[in-house]
Amino acid sequence: MNGDSQLSASTNTAFSFISKGWREVRDSADADLQLMRARANSFKNLANSFDREIENFFNSASTSFSVGSFGSSTPTEIDFVKKLQPKISEFRRVYSAPEISKKVLEKWGPRAKLGIDLSAIRNAIVADVVDEDINAIVEFDRVRRRRKPVKFSEFWGERKEDRGQFREWEPIRALRRRLKELEKKSEPVEIFGGLKNNDFVEKLKSSLKAMREPQDSKEVPPLDVPELLAYFVRQSGPFLDHLGVRRDICDKIVESLCSKRKNQLLLRTLSTGESSVIENEGVNDELDVRIASVLQSTGHCYEGGFWSDLPKHSPSDKKRHVAIVTTASLPWMTGTAVNPLFRAAYLAKSEKQNVTLVVPWLCKSDQELVYPNNVTFSSPEEQESYIRNWLEDRVGFKSEFKISFYPGKFSKERRSIIPTGDTSQFISSKEADIAILEEPEHLNWYHHGKRWTDKFNHVVGVVHTNYLEYIKREKNGALQAFFVKHINNWVTRAYCDKVLRLSAATQDLPKSVICNVHGVNPKFLKIGEKVAAEKELGQQAFSKGAYFLGKMVWAKGYKELIDLLAKHKSELDGFNLDVFGNGEDANEVQTAAKRLDLKVNFMRGRDHADDSLHGYKVFINPSVSDVLCTATAEALAMGKFVICADHPSNEFFRSFPNCLTYKTSEDFVAKVREALENEPQPLTPEQMFNLSWEAATERFMQYSELDKILNDNQGDSKFRINNGNRMSKSVSLPNMSQMVDGGLAFAHYCLTGNEFLRRCTGATPDTRDYDKQHCKDLHLLPPQVENPIYGW
Repeated sequence: MNGDSQLSASTNTAFSFISKGWREVRDSADADLQLMRARANSFKNLANSFDREIENFFNSASTSFSVGSFGSSTPTEIDFVKKLQPKISEFRRVYSAPEISKKVLEKWGPRAKLGIDLSAIRNAIVADVVDEDINAIVEFDRVRRRRKPVKFSEFWGERKEDRGQFREWEPIRALRRRLKELEKKSEPVEIFGGLKNNDFVEKLKSSLKAMREPQDSKEVPPLDVPELLAYFVRQSGPFLDHLGVRRDICDKIVESLCSKRKNQLLLRTLSTGESSVIENEGVNDELDVRIASVLQSTGHCYEGGFWSDLPKHSPSDKKRHVAIVTTASLPWMTGTAVNPLFRAAYLAKSEKQNVTLVVPWLCKSDQELVYPNNVTFSSPEEQESYIRNWLEDRVGFKSEFKISFYPGKFSKERRSIIPTGDTSQFISSKEADIAILEEPEHLNWYHHGKRWTDKFNHVVGVVHTNYLEYIKREKNGALQAFFVKHINNWVTRAYCDKVLRLSAATQDLPKSVICNVHGVNPKFLKIGEKVAAEKELGQQAFSKGAYFLGKMVWAKGYKELIDLLAKHKSELDGFNLDVFGNGEDANEVQTAAKRLDLKVNFMRGRDHADDSLHGYKVFINPSVSDVLCTATAEALAMGKFVICADHPSNEFFRSFPNCLTYKTSEDFVAKVREALENEPQPLTPEQMFNLSWEAATERFMQYSELDKILNDNQGDSKFRINNGNRMSKSVSLPNMSQMVDGGLAFAHYCLTGNEFLRRCTGATPDTRDYDKQHCKDLHLLPPQVENPIYGW
């Protein structure tokens, strides 16, 4: 009971307190309303008195006019009154209107003491009166100024807190405080000063200024130290990643450096009064735009992806992209020039993916050493036209793929083309989806640039050449072959996801599988069909004996051929062999054959599809250095006999009945006699299809896992499709093999950056970067401009 009574008492006390407070508020509001009415009445009285003062002034002016007409009044005074009378009448009409008090009350409130500013009247009068009457007007204004203008503090009144009075209501005090602040900012410049510095207004002004003034008219300042450091950290991303520095730490460093640059720019723009619009820009976007603007000012055509890791593949037409990079180009008739060209044509023929063929560009001096029949090109466009005409003449259809060139130099010692600079640079990041490296070991011996597997989603290497077999024939060949073997393992493991070996003749490489992914020119299959048709009609298809075709270097089988013919010269009495080829060892090969008195006719090299070669029945190829001889496949496609060694490089051809393999020199003689005495069997449709590029493309898609990658959108493979059609590697913790591969790639990058180490390992001098002639031919910026920070 005591608790209930206490609760009731406290409740009554609270209600009484609230009621008392509400009464006080109500009384205060009533008092304020009464004061507002009183002030309104005083304002009306003031307006009436002012009206009477104006009327008296007008009457006095009229009286002065009438008296002056008979007295000493001058014409100047008469003109002054005439000019003043309409202005005073207009002023009285405006300020004596009934709405004036209402408008003033609405804006200023009921307690205002009106102070009228007559400066407008003074200015209007002073503009028209003569100089003699200015003093009178100034005196009139001075008298007016004795009355102080009304302030908001006087309008509302400063109610002091007496002991017997209640405190003012908090909203009223807040309103009065705001009005006082507004009174201090009496000028429009002060009132709208905050709006002037508004971000939106500043960005709008900068945008309008950019539209009015061309951006090119301003000189772009060079990169400063914080920007250079930020770019250095971003470019060193792969390097720092190999050291275990996480990418988010690199991003924080870049953000810190860019923030310093942004703060400096803001201070500079604030001091000069200019606006800056980079406050809300992302750090990465700001750095990208800054670098791009500097490059654009130097004339560099920025494509994207070279300065930063942009999305690897986001095409607008929802197609994947395949870049085929090779080490040779037409008109050099070598396997690494012909086979990648056909691969590009047949991959593009399906129209399921975009294809780019990347081939080396040689300067004029190197072209004269490499290309046969003194064929040279003055521009990449001229060579591209030659390549396309040659291809269309053989495949019979127009291929829609792009041809790109990278700088290369011909090495006389290695008799091959060595890439100069970073070859991956010539495939933009937008097209960096799938890379096919023809001869990956050759492309990466001295590769100093971005890691292929970092830039591309999937990298496939196709091994064409048995380099170990070539190197063993040189001086100290065994020692050189030992080092080259491990270097090949090193670079293919570091830069490839999958490696295809055309035959078991190559060394066993990491991540490799054996499969023939090459086909023959459709032209040779048509020749074979023609030969089969002639045989059905009872006509003689072959009128000549045996021949050999190949580049005239010892390693291409010429040593084995001369040894076999010399050893069995008596058994092969009456056997004549025609040899077609050009090469560096042509004089030595011909001299050796003449010295041994062999019945060999040497002729200039020519296309295997030439009409002069159709009548030969037997193709002899004793080479054991080839990985997969293209000429052997072409001879089989034309329906000829092929005599070759029982060697892993010829494993694919053993299933064809016209392929005659031998193990010993005596067996070679027997196979030659068998071929000369018999007629080859026509190819079946299945055998012809296995030799075609359609079948080779199917095998390539299967063994390289491209079919799985292109079609597996949600599988368990490490490649997944994100954002519709863009492929990226799934995020997972790296295993030990991936860590080793990354370490090998980093070590190779460091070693190939040192010119002394490059030359010690046999690199052509000055091949780390392309030279001035390449810059001129390919319209490239100098290497120091492309890589302004550092280069190892």
